[in-house]
Amino acid sequence: MALRLTALADLAALPFDEIIDVRSPSEYAEDHLPGAVNLPVLSDAERARVGTIYVQDDPFKARKIGAALVARNAAHHLETALAGKHGGYRPLVYCWRGGQRSGGFASILAQIGWRVELLDGGYRSYRRLVSEALYTQDFPAPVVLLDGNTGTAKTDILHALAARDVQVLDLEGRANHRGSLFGARTGGQPGQKAFESSLAMDIAALDPARPVIVEAESSRVGERILPPSLWKAMKAAPRITLSACLDERARYLARAYADLAGDPAALAETIERMRPMHAAATIAHWRGLAGSGAFETLARDLMAEHYDPRYAKHRRRMASPRETRVTLDDLSETGIARAAERLLPRIAALVAGR
Repeated sequence: MALRLTALADLAALPFDEIIDVRSPSEYAEDHLPGAVNLPVLSDAERARVGTIYVQDDPFKARKIGAALVARNAAHHLETALAGKHGGYRPLVYCWRGGQRSGGFASILAQIGWRVELLDGGYRSYRRLVSEALYTQDFPAPVVLLDGNTGTAKTDILHALAARDVQVLDLEGRANHRGSLFGARTGGQPGQKAFESSLAMDIAALDPARPVIVEAESSRVGERILPPSLWKAMKAAPRITLSACLDERARYLARAYADLAGDPAALAETIERMRPMHAAATIAHWRGLAGSGAFETLARDLMAEHYDPRYAKHRRRMASPRETRVTLDDLSETGIARAAERLLPRIAALVAGR
């Protein structure tokens, strides 16, 4: 029996104990259904071997070798990952397009007596829904942008709004990147497909009757590209623009980027990447500040000489006729909580067109 997905929202209510992705580890790493575990029936090397035999030698021989490998790997999973599953265990199994890999594995599980089902069309059918949501369909909810120069605590304020039951879309969280040259985070960024999958699931869960707050970004967050439907909605959205004095922003950035400040080599390397954009003396000065631990001064200089001028140029290109400005004088944890409270009526007014 095969399950057919008709909407991404269906995934939240699937009646299965577990979703099993039997594709190779590299396929799984690129992207997979939310919450799926990887129990590959062919390793990357085995998949390449069988594919080569199929194309260059004999399809029948390839299927025979593939079946033996699937059975061998299935036995391993039964003795390890699946060893403790109870008699009523009900998994959903898929491969790339719902073909031989998932079918062979599901047959073995069914023979045990487990209530196994296949995903009709495999991962490809899920990916088609993701692509439709992000590339074809209009964005489903009204968007309000949270804008402001570097260091105005936009991401922390976004999280504070979410804690107050405001609907938000955390692009930097999904991209695992803070959106600037200094924005790399531990673990690196997900691939483009995985980034899009997580966004699509977030978007599917939105209430279309309520506004969604999105941090203003360029069309990329690090190396991840924002999908067209979202980017179109962001360009047309009203915005709340935050401002704060340079010193307060510098204090905030020194705290927010403490991880980078604690890695002198990474900090120096990032400053070096700015060399094509600034004079050698400026780069040397910034490296000196970093080396001496003067992180607030470094943050202040970087904003004044690099980020603020670039933000101003970008904002002129992306100007919105519906904009409200909010000045913040405290970017401490307490000040960020107060800022979130102040924004609540501003959001309502923007959405109402006032």
